[in-house]
Amino acid sequence: MQTTVASTPQATPMTQDTQTKEDFFTQRSHFCGDVTADQVSQTVTLNGWVAVNRDLGGLIFIEMRDRSGFFQIVADPEKNPQVHGILSGLKAETVITATGPVTRRPEDTYNPNLPTGEFEIYPTSVEVISRSKTLPFQLDDEADLVDEGLRLKHRYLDLRRPKMHQNFLLRHQVAQAIRNSLNSQGFLEIETPILLKATPEGARDYLVPSRVHPGQTFALPQSPQIFKQLLMVSGMERYYQIARCFRDEDLRADRQPEFTQVDLEMSFVNQEDVLSTVEDLLCQVFSVSGITLEKPFRRMSWQEAMEKYGSDKPDLRFGMEFIDLTDIFTTSEFSAFRQQVEKGGVVKALMVKGAASYSRKELDDLQVMAKRFGAKGLAYIVYNEDGPKSPILKFMSEAEQQAIQQRTGAETGDAVFFAADSFNAACAVLGRFRLLFGEKHNLIDKNRHEILWVTDFPMFEVDDAGNLSPNHHPFTSPRPQDLELLDTDPGKACSLGYDVVYNGAEIGGGSVRIHQRDLQAKIFKLLGLTDEEAHEKFGFLLEAFEYGVPPHGGLALGLDRIVAMLAGEDSIREVIAFPKTNNAACPLTSAPSAPSEEQLKELHMAWVLPEEEAEA
Repeated sequence: MQTTVASTPQATPMTQDTQTKEDFFTQRSHFCGDVTADQVSQTVTLNGWVAVNRDLGGLIFIEMRDRSGFFQIVADPEKNPQVHGILSGLKAETVITATGPVTRRPEDTYNPNLPTGEFEIYPTSVEVISRSKTLPFQLDDEADLVDEGLRLKHRYLDLRRPKMHQNFLLRHQVAQAIRNSLNSQGFLEIETPILLKATPEGARDYLVPSRVHPGQTFALPQSPQIFKQLLMVSGMERYYQIARCFRDEDLRADRQPEFTQVDLEMSFVNQEDVLSTVEDLLCQVFSVSGITLEKPFRRMSWQEAMEKYGSDKPDLRFGMEFIDLTDIFTTSEFSAFRQQVEKGGVVKALMVKGAASYSRKELDDLQVMAKRFGAKGLAYIVYNEDGPKSPILKFMSEAEQQAIQQRTGAETGDAVFFAADSFNAACAVLGRFRLLFGEKHNLIDKNRHEILWVTDFPMFEVDDAGNLSPNHHPFTSPRPQDLELLDTDPGKACSLGYDVVYNGAEIGGGSVRIHQRDLQAKIFKLLGLTDEEAHEKFGFLLEAFEYGVPPHGGLALGLDRIVAMLAGEDSIREVIAFPKTNNAACPLTSAPSAPSEEQLKELHMAWVLPEEEAEA
């Protein structure tokens, strides 16, 4: 089902009763972008902003703008000196009303870039509703180059730009498509609490002190996870919510302290049911931007994604798969590689076409970058016309060198880059370089749309001390075939968790959930929670699981990220009306700010600041 949304609300046609003595302005009869040939010779009234004022020494041309688009008005000092006098020197972003008959422009002055580019009005009257000061920056495409802090300080101006209007029209259309799709599949839209109990979700909570419960706090939700599971216990069966969530974490271009996710949960389903439902949803969402996704989406296990691409969110718009060379070095004289294999590690390689042309400085820069990525370095062999060259060739036998070239398919002009380390470390560093080489060699087709499911994630992450932490979250169900591993080797267990990946970015993730109390309690124990700690943090959930729980699963999609990618924006801040900066501050309102002593007293609180801040 295609979602159609009008670009502008319906204008109210002028009548004698429209304008009253209480009005401060004459209301529009049409929007600027909606005037067509049907209105030629008709008198229209437009409300909007002065986008451009061009005084040609006689005639004045005003590009007038409202949410719908632009329209040209012209003032002739001979025909209407009063209107000409009003418009003369009028600053950009002044709000005006213009009334006059629609005429066609001279054909040689048509503007083919505007839907209204054939028409104009010579206003019979102009009202200046609200004047503007000189702008801190120009509201055009060049505004993208303006310091972001300045743009966010004056966000209400930044949002006036047509590009930003298009971004938020797209966001609205995406939200409508989501609701249309899920409503048609029998989901109920239900709101979950914003003030709740703090739970470990992998990032810091934002805490809200309680005035009526001195010394206690609420937490803002990192996700509605527990409550949507409780809705399944409640028999709602199909729930969704376009939910506001909060995480006090370090920020990047695709992260914000407050963000929006599309949250859904389903009862009596298996993994395939959830994936199929979300595929229908995303097909409808992407169609808003004219993108057709083919169902079913490609499926790839976490293990395959890491082995081939070194990432659990692989960008499939180009190839350059890893080549496994581990077996070549099991008994090699090259100790740096052999020792990694003996420790259970791997030797993987990337063959990069044309990379033999890299300068020595470029190759040295790659070594520095590898160390920044957490590796000891980046070994390489370049294949020139006079044969292979590399500092590591002296450690390899002729047979090993031939095996590498044969397996990688390297030819003259190519280069092979190696990572020898533990499986996770080697895959991770080569995954970073795969993306770097893909960009450097223009291998990524920006017009392709590659979407896939990554499934069968490890149930846990294991640190050097052997401690377990949840890969997704502690409510994710293990695969049925891996239940025994929870007792024998939990670090090897895989889950019924899944992520949906679009063009190398994770846009959503979820899982089939644990619905048995004993299994949920067992997972808590594996994660290091005592019975008392589990009861303190999740007692209400465990108790609910004693009253009949349907099998259930769900997913959350990052709405901000999806809209940003569909809009072609690098940062989600471009599709959030009033975002925070990289240090989680709001230049517009100067938030966060210090509470007053009176507020602290009422909340039974006192600040304990770091020493350097206290001294300052």
